[in-house]
Amino acid sequence: MKRGINILRTRSRIELINDTLRAIAGNSCRCPAHSPGLSNSSLSPQHRHVSSSDNISTDYAYEVASSNVRIGRGATREVGKDLVNRGVKRVMLFTDKNLMLQTPFSATEKALRDENIEFDVFSEVRVEPTDYSFKEAIDRAQLGQYEGFVAVGGGSVMDTAKVARLFDMYPEKDFLDFVNQPIGKGEPILRQLKPLICIPTTSGTGSETTGMAIFDLKSMNAKTGFSNRALCPTLAIVDPLNTLSMPKNVAIYSGLDVLCHACESYTAIPYYKRSPVPVNPMLRPAHQGRNPISDIWAVEALKLINKYFLRSVDTIEDEEASAQMSFASVLGGIGFGNAGVHLCHAISYAISGSVRKFCPPGYSPDHPIIPHGLSVIMTAPAVFNEIGYVEPDRCIQLAGLLGARINNIKTEDAGRCLSDHLCKLMNKLDIPNGLSALGFSPEDIPMLVKKTLPQERLTKLSSNPVTPSLLESIIHKSMNVYN
Repeated sequence: MKRGINILRTRSRIELINDTLRAIAGNSCRCPAHSPGLSNSSLSPQHRHVSSSDNISTDYAYEVASSNVRIGRGATREVGKDLVNRGVKRVMLFTDKNLMLQTPFSATEKALRDENIEFDVFSEVRVEPTDYSFKEAIDRAQLGQYEGFVAVGGGSVMDTAKVARLFDMYPEKDFLDFVNQPIGKGEPILRQLKPLICIPTTSGTGSETTGMAIFDLKSMNAKTGFSNRALCPTLAIVDPLNTLSMPKNVAIYSGLDVLCHACESYTAIPYYKRSPVPVNPMLRPAHQGRNPISDIWAVEALKLINKYFLRSVDTIEDEEASAQMSFASVLGGIGFGNAGVHLCHAISYAISGSVRKFCPPGYSPDHPIIPHGLSVIMTAPAVFNEIGYVEPDRCIQLAGLLGARINNIKTEDAGRCLSDHLCKLMNKLDIPNGLSALGFSPEDIPMLVKKTLPQERLTKLSSNPVTPSLLESIIHKSMNVYN
C-alpha cells in the first residue's frame, strides 16, 4: 500500500491546525483594552466592537459550517452502522443508473443489508438536475415515510437527495419557497431535517460538505439553487476507492471544479465588506465572503491540486492521486461552502443552462450536457484577468500555488499571470477551446449576460463590481480561450 493513501498525515494535520490558529490570531480583536491608543472608529470593520446602537452597513462576523466528514479507504462499509447509531431503520437510497452497476453502490448496499437497514433505491437522478427531476425525487420521498436518506454518487445525486430530504419535512411548501432570491423566496429552514449520509464518487463538487443544491429551472433555461446551512449532509463518507471508477473526462471536469472553488473563494469579497448585516444571525447567508478559515481550506486544496491533479487524470488507477484529490474536494467544499464563489460559477449557470447539442466523451445522458466543471473553467482565464486589477496580491499567490513562476511579477500583470497559467493547464487537459467549441457564438452574449445577472447570490461576492459591460467583456474573451 502506498504511503500516500494516508490522506491526512500527522504532519499535515498539525500544519493545518497551526495555520488555523495563526489565522484566527491574526484576526483577533485589537480593541482599546488590548491595544492602547486605538479608538474603535480607527479599526477596520472586522475588528470593531459592535453594540446595539452601532449603525453599520456591512457584516462584522462570519460562521463556519460543514457536514461531519469521515475520510478513509474502505470507509463505505461503515454506513450501515452509522444509520443504526442514529436509530434509522428505513432509508431512501439515491444513485444514478450508471453507478448501480459499480462497486461504490454495491458496497453501500452490502453495508445496509449487513445491518438489516430497509431501503428503496431511487436511481432516476438526472445528471445536471432540473426542477422536474428534483420534484420527481421529492414525490418519492414524501410517499415513502423514510427515517433517513443516503446518497451515493456525484454532485447531481447528492443535490437531489438534499432537496428531497428538505421537502420531506416541508410537504406544504411551494418548490420556489426555499430557492435563492431573487428567483425564489429564499425562506429560512427552521425544521430539523432527517439524517442524510453522502458518499461521493467524484472528486470535485464538494457537495458532500455544503448546504447547496443546484438545478436547471426549465422555465428560465438557467441554473439556480438552494443554499442554506441546514441542507448540509449529516455525514460525508469520503472513501478514495469510490473515485477510481471515474471516466477520464469526469475526473478532469471534477478537478477543474475544485480548482475554481478554491480560486473563487480565495478572491471573493471579504466577509466584512458584505452587506446587508443580518437582523438575525440565522439570516446570515451560507456564502458570506472570504474569511481566515475559508482561506486556509482554499490554499490547502490548491496545494493538493498542483501536486496530484494531472497525475489523477493521467492514470485513473493512481490510488494516491485519487485519494488526495478526494481530500482536495473536501477542503475546497468547506472553503467555498462558507465563503462562496463568484463570477466563474455565476456565468457557468447561464452556460450550462443554455446548452444546445454539446455532450462530451465519457458522459452518456439522454440529453445534451455541458458538465459543471467544464462550464465553470470556460470563463476562468478571463475572470481572473479582471480580478487581478482589484486583487493583485491574491491572484499572484494563486498562480504560485498552481505552479506558475511568480518571481518579479508586477502588480499590473497579476491577473494575466494567473490567466495565462490557467490557459496552459486547460491546454494540457485538452479542454475545448472556449465557448465557441461548446456551440455558442458572439450573438449569444446578450442572452448569457441576461441569464447571469439574476445570480445575485454569486455576483455580489465578486470583488469586481458586476455590470452588464463587465460580463459582456468576460464572455466575449471566453469565446476562444487559446488565442
